[in-house]
Amino acid sequence: MSQPLSPVSEERFRNLLKSHGLKVTPQRLAVHNAMLSLVHANAETVSQFIASAGGKKISVSSVYNILNQMAELGIYRKRLSSDSTLYFDAVPANHIHLYNYVSNEFKDIQDPELLAQVEETIKRHRYRGLKVERVEVNVICHPSRKRKQKQI
Repeated sequence: MSQPLSPVSEERFRNLLKSHGLKVTPQRLAVHNAMLSLVHANAETVSQFIASAGGKKISVSSVYNILNQMAELGIYRKRLSSDSTLYFDAVPANHIHLYNYVSNEFKDIQDPELLAQVEETIKRHRYRGLKVERVEVNVICHPSRKRKQKQI
């Protein structure tokens, strides 16, 4: 059985920053703690979350820069919504997403066997001039008629 999907803990986050020669700043901690709660979010949502939690106001552009830097370090992953908004995923492990294009929400699905099958199939093929680095699976969804008002 595989490990449950989970974001990087605050302690591990602190250690990763230090190992990359970065300071553990209040702004970075605030952004990471917001991502621990939100899991999938864009910079604007993270900024609003921090402000609503009574934290120090951090501009959307500063939040974006922190999120992007953390994604470059592999702490978060980037996800693009259907309206071209960049979302960040606090779970760095490879996993499957259900993406609701109506609400722009992502839901994590843990199915390592299915993911392995897809990866194996893709990697068996040769793509001229390209080498497959990793496979990310996003299943595009919309609310069912019966549950249109409920969020996934």
